[in-house]
Amino acid sequence: MTTDQLYKIAEDWFDQQNWKPFAFQRQTWKTFLQGKNGLLNAPTGSGKTYALWFPIILDYIKNHPDYKTTHKKGLKAIWITPLRALSHEIKQSAERVANDLGTGLSVGIRSGDTSTSERVKQKRNMPDLLITTPESLQLLLATKGYAKTFKNCSAIVVDEWHELLGTKRGVQTELGLSRLKSVCKKVRIWGISATIGNLDEARQVLLGPASPALDNSVMIKANTAKKITVKSIIPKKMETFPWRGHLGLHLLEKVIPILNNSKTTLLFTNTRSQCEIWFQKILEKHPEYAGEIAMHHGSINKETRQWVEQAIRNESLKAVVCTSSLDLGVDFAPVETVVQIGGTKGIARFIQRAGRSGHRPGKESVIYFLPTHALELVEASALQQAVKKKEVEDRIPYLNSFDVLVQYLTTLAVSDGFYPSIIHKEIKNTFCYQAITMEQWQWLLNFLVMGSQSLQTYDEFKKVEVEEDGRFKVNHRGIAMRHRFQIGTIVGDANLTVRYQKGGYIGTIEEYFISKLKTGDVFTFAGRNLEFIRIKQMQVHVRNSSKKSTKVPAWMGGRMSFSTQMSELLRNELYSAALPESQQSIEIKSLKTIFDKQREESIVPKPNEFLIETFETNDGHHHIFYPFEGRAVHEAMGSLLSYRISLLSPITFSLAFNDYGFELLSDQKLDIQEILDNNLFTTAYVFDDLQKSLNATEMAKRKFRDIAVISGLVFTGYPEKGIKMKHLQSSSQLFFDVFKDYEADNLLYQQAFTETFEHQLEEGRLRMALERIQKQKIVCKQCRQPTPFSFPLITDRLREKLSSEKLADRIKRMTAKLLKK
Repeated sequence: MTTDQLYKIAEDWFDQQNWKPFAFQRQTWKTFLQGKNGLLNAPTGSGKTYALWFPIILDYIKNHPDYKTTHKKGLKAIWITPLRALSHEIKQSAERVANDLGTGLSVGIRSGDTSTSERVKQKRNMPDLLITTPESLQLLLATKGYAKTFKNCSAIVVDEWHELLGTKRGVQTELGLSRLKSVCKKVRIWGISATIGNLDEARQVLLGPASPALDNSVMIKANTAKKITVKSIIPKKMETFPWRGHLGLHLLEKVIPILNNSKTTLLFTNTRSQCEIWFQKILEKHPEYAGEIAMHHGSINKETRQWVEQAIRNESLKAVVCTSSLDLGVDFAPVETVVQIGGTKGIARFIQRAGRSGHRPGKESVIYFLPTHALELVEASALQQAVKKKEVEDRIPYLNSFDVLVQYLTTLAVSDGFYPSIIHKEIKNTFCYQAITMEQWQWLLNFLVMGSQSLQTYDEFKKVEVEEDGRFKVNHRGIAMRHRFQIGTIVGDANLTVRYQKGGYIGTIEEYFISKLKTGDVFTFAGRNLEFIRIKQMQVHVRNSSKKSTKVPAWMGGRMSFSTQMSELLRNELYSAALPESQQSIEIKSLKTIFDKQREESIVPKPNEFLIETFETNDGHHHIFYPFEGRAVHEAMGSLLSYRISLLSPITFSLAFNDYGFELLSDQKLDIQEILDNNLFTTAYVFDDLQKSLNATEMAKRKFRDIAVISGLVFTGYPEKGIKMKHLQSSSQLFFDVFKDYEADNLLYQQAFTETFEHQLEEGRLRMALERIQKQKIVCKQCRQPTPFSFPLITDRLREKLSSEKLADRIKRMTAKLLKK
């Protein structure tokens, strides 16, 4: 069959749907059928899925002219997705094309949600087109004879590549692809990405920086104009002294007309606890929505999540309060409107969520921004600019994640074993391990066989044996079984299963929240009030309760920090407060009362100015710095500066920080000018000073827990018999201390420090921020009282001491006092 005939099949199918293929879809079909690899960059809801399922199926038709009468079973293509929730949508698209074209191709899903019986069937007979996750792909590589399974696979698609890039799941994907490139006879690799800044680097990471696959690749960018309309919900009365949480639910009634005027609305929250609260409050204030509103987040059980997703498609829900669990790829055509509650801290996430509405080619996406405090309107204005300028963040890829590599090598050793010379060549061609040295490689092999230098006397760490022909192999059945249970583990915080006492599954909650509860306590979860009974074998037993509760689970992932691009846009919008009103956005204009009050005591900084404020209260002497760089950078900078100041004179600080600045609070007054004269913001000795200022060893110890689990040093337990987090922590700390004292060159130990500085404290961004501040004019303002800019920082300190109700009362009194002065 000629290429033109193949295109005709595709064009006819599109005609039958009353659709017309976009130029980027045609271009993808053409280059794929020419045997090329590539990265497709196209906005959400523009038809990316059909851009790649079609050429995969057309390629099968081309190579099997008798496809309608003869069908040879076996795996032909793999579609990797970061979210299980996307699998069913992708499966439906693939089946639609495969069935309509009469190919007889079967489509299957392999993920954590796949039943045991379905996995057994797949082991006997793989589907032709397989949809899977990075973790499940690793499990397939741990199966004996996997090379035979993958041998005839001719295409691999990595969907939502921007979500995997810059994560350890992305590193897992890189390693999986490096193996499949060798195992498959002839395979094409494609990535799909909607929102990412560093596209060329993303393609390199996907295909390998110096690989033949990269040389034979293309970048395809869709030029489909996707209109995104951003509307800010601006309160009628603006608090002069803003604080985190003072707006939010107070604007609930402004959301109701939006819900009533749309077919379906998604209300995105940044945290699961916020999701629970908003769902409860909407129903409390508007009981008429019962049965028409639902909740969706990653800790709710699979059946409930799938029911909600189907109900959106069926147009039987008016609104869904959700988290990032509905960020990606799922096609919800009835969704007309999105409401974002609170700042997303990043541009890509905001655009991704906006794209959930109008999820059809050519349709307008509408997103409302609801601030949870007044200063978030500056963020709203910055996001408006980002959408106009089409600016998106870069995703920074990982380098030398030795814990993931140890896990991967053990996986290969569990299945058919591996020869180091072959695997070394493969991993050297990945982006993550391109700079791995022979010394490091040899250390990793020794670690697999002997358990590292300081563990050689303990047999349980000798997992892999070297056979006579030099093959590395796991021959111990118990080791293989334990590893299979832990494959794909990329550690977050320990999750406990929440069940009714009689057995019904509700969802998962992080252990640190439950550890604070005592028997009889009532908390809100999955839209229900639940009474805590006990913890048994990593399960939380509960019963329904009629009591109301203010306790809502908070997940540790909830405190996000600004991205680099977001910080820069935010500063520019803040600087615009100095411009004439005609040149200001509606959001900046709405903050006029706050800016006016700020100028009474201090300044609103201009582009060439860096602001430091000092004032005294009953709590002590406050010294507040405003880099506007985000929480992570402020935590590091605050610790760094407090250490440097303490070298000049003995002084103790307590540190508070938010996205806008940080506060050093002490019982002594500082001479700011004197410390500035001592080159406070220098980039010299940053790494050394950070290590001394932060107790970096303690931070690295927490990181090491995850590394120990991923690398298999610590076993998390069998299903239903998980090990408690405090036991995991104590086990990993024991290893950490042993390596610290006896094996400081241990690669996993060193990795804990690298990740602490590069990923948690963002040392690179800290250096850039210090360089910027050195070029600015530093303005020190001695204030008589707290300013609107400093008020959120001061009130955040009180949260640790007071309940929500007491906090609101205390802040009300503080505000009244400040407004009188």
